Amino acid sequence: MLIATSAALFTLGLLGVIIRRNVLVMLLCMELMLNGVNLSLVTFAQQTASAAGAVLVLLIFVVATAEIAIAIPIVLLLVRRKNVLDLDAYTDLKG
Repeated sequence: MLIATSAALFTLGLLGVIIRRNVLVMLLCMELMLNGVNLSLVTFAQQTASAAGAVLVLLIFVVATAEIAIAIPIVLLLVRRKNVLDLDAYTDLKG
């Protein structure tokens, strides 16, 4: 049951990243995908009676926190520059 829920969370997040063009919504959908993966890791760790999955989830939470702490200010600076959240407006940033 939990594996199906984690797959549904991941799929919903993936669809949001593919379909939506709003930068903040895409970030939130990526976090939803990450939470789906975390739920599957915790489920597998509980089924195998191993602490490795829980430790990996803790590491993923730290990395996700750092990602959001860096990504949100960058998005806010870009929005101040262009006054739009649409991802297609930032094609001039390609290197």
